[in-house]
Amino acid sequence: MKKTILAVFPQLRRFALRPFFPCIVAASLCWGAAAQAVPRADEKPAEPSHIAGWVVIPVDEYRVLRAKAYPVEHDPEPPPTDATLTRVDYDLHVAGDLAAGRASLTVDVLKDGWVRVPVPAGLLVREARLDGKPVSLVPGAQGQGKGGTHLSALLSHAGRFELLLHVDVPVTTSAGEESISLPSTESGVTRATVLLPRQGVDLRVGGGLLSEKSETAGETKWIAFARGNEALTFTWRRKTEDHHVELPLRLRGSLTQLTSLGEDSASVYAEANFEVVQGAAREVRLQLPDKITINQVSGAVVADWEMKNGELAVTFLEPVEHNARFVISGEARLPKDGIIDIPLLRLLNTERDTGGVAVEILGAGEIKDQKAQGLEDADATDLGEMVANRQSPALVAFRARSGEAGRERSLSVNVARYDQQAVLMANIEEARYQVLMSADGKELVQARYGVRNNQRNFVKVTLPPGATVWSVTLAGRPVRPGQSPDGSLLLPLEKSRGGDDAPAFAVEILYLAKAATWNDKGQQKVTLPALDLPISRTGLLLYYPPLFKVSAEPGTFRTQEYVNPVSAVLEPPSSGAATRASVTAPAASPTDFDRLEQFTKLQGADDKEKKDATQALLDSFKAKSSSGKVTGILPIDVAFPAFGPSIFLVSELTSENQFPAAEFNFQRYKKAGVR
Repeated sequence: MKKTILAVFPQLRRFALRPFFPCIVAASLCWGAAAQAVPRADEKPAEPSHIAGWVVIPVDEYRVLRAKAYPVEHDPEPPPTDATLTRVDYDLHVAGDLAAGRASLTVDVLKDGWVRVPVPAGLLVREARLDGKPVSLVPGAQGQGKGGTHLSALLSHAGRFELLLHVDVPVTTSAGEESISLPSTESGVTRATVLLPRQGVDLRVGGGLLSEKSETAGETKWIAFARGNEALTFTWRRKTEDHHVELPLRLRGSLTQLTSLGEDSASVYAEANFEVVQGAAREVRLQLPDKITINQVSGAVVADWEMKNGELAVTFLEPVEHNARFVISGEARLPKDGIIDIPLLRLLNTERDTGGVAVEILGAGEIKDQKAQGLEDADATDLGEMVANRQSPALVAFRARSGEAGRERSLSVNVARYDQQAVLMANIEEARYQVLMSADGKELVQARYGVRNNQRNFVKVTLPPGATVWSVTLAGRPVRPGQSPDGSLLLPLEKSRGGDDAPAFAVEILYLAKAATWNDKGQQKVTLPALDLPISRTGLLLYYPPLFKVSAEPGTFRTQEYVNPVSAVLEPPSSGAATRASVTAPAASPTDFDRLEQFTKLQGADDKEKKDATQALLDSFKAKSSSGKVTGILPIDVAFPAFGPSIFLVSELTSENQFPAAEFNFQRYKKAGVR
């Protein structure tokens, strides 16, 4: 029978699986029975019956089904770490050169079997106990400590254990200070209690946070928690009695006062600075004139203040041994105009009294005259930021004369008031630009502004991106511009008294910028600087290469025949090219075209010729300034080169912080069609 089955199913020869043989035999018998049950042709078919049978499946599918029916149980994965140090508690008592006590280690073992738990390094362990029973410490595994001599405790099974160590920590002494250092651990919480058998010590904790400090009879107790994996260090020294407070007090002071005269009342601001030369200051006093009422005294060290008997007493939070600073604000009833005596604050009980006084006018008015005693004229910037930051057009400043404190000082000013009217602080009544453009994308721009100013100190000028400044002049004098944090230029302005008759002055900037290279035909845009002042009217005179024809695009600027500036300060020194009647491009002849081609070829000369020409210019300049009378950096006044045909554009009412821009079209002349 077995041979018959193998003959019918030859593929079963590859499987030498005796356990599956009965299944195959049963399947074969069922197949034979089914074959015998097939009726002959002359027999009547039997009725179908639903009986249990067998199903034949491949061996691989049988194995898959069996694996799902009887899954194999795998061993659980081991924990990521064998044991962890959860908490360390120190309880130490300092005695001489050692701090003896206990270290309690809370250990959680996660692995079944023997586990090594390292003891914190640097501790001198005298005895170790585990759950109240003595336990031996063994050297750690290789790689732990130096040469594997780090001590460890062996724990046999999983669970939480408390390992109690009797330890000694050495006390180190240096420069009158004593300290102990507890090693860093990988525990989640490290807490240390240290008991010192004496009082009157100053403590400093490193690598942790001091939680509690208490002193009892003859003992001092500290409780601290370690920070992360840092070593916890306690450093203490004996308190030294400070006799500095008992020395006689010696003070030096500086008082800067600003009085703002309004039409209804006057406000007083004062900044007081004290320097303690000897002793410690618990309070300071200032002398108050009768006309002043103090509203507030503020400062980081000020505890309280009081006005009494014409004096202002300022009390500090703690005795000041070095420096103290506070600000006083108050008000005074003073006349509106005329001769006004300024009430002055004075420092009391100081060896030296310095500082200054400033007076400003609020509203429409000015100081006609002033009379000072014990004070010297000074600039507002000499009295600090409180005075230097004021923007009042009428301000006078004085510096206290050097000498002993208590020297008499007085100040009176003659104030004239005017009717309120709208006055423009600063304005640019006219701006004139000359721009020389080349076909290779270089722009030389001369910007001249006619400015009227009553209050502004600076004008902010933002040049187009990539521009390089050559020179800046104010009213014909070269000046060095400042620079704001955003990279803009800050040009100083001249101040004049308020009113419509404020004289105008000229501000000039010469800079070089880059633009796109000109092709045979295209569009170009000239961007001018942006100022933080409004501009009433603007004129732009553009010089362009003679080989091109240029026409302006409609926009902010419009084309117009050239006219001289309206502002007298912008009048050119000579007529020259600026007085031409027509600014349209002149006609070019073929001969002119040939000369222009020669000029273009000359521009393309080699670098050696350019270097020789530049060196000749430098030698000429050096020969003129080599007499020994000229030192330092000299400003070079570069005359604007008006070359080629030009076009004149105008615009009105340019708002502040706006970049004026003019657009135009250009087209190269053809040689055969020059007209």
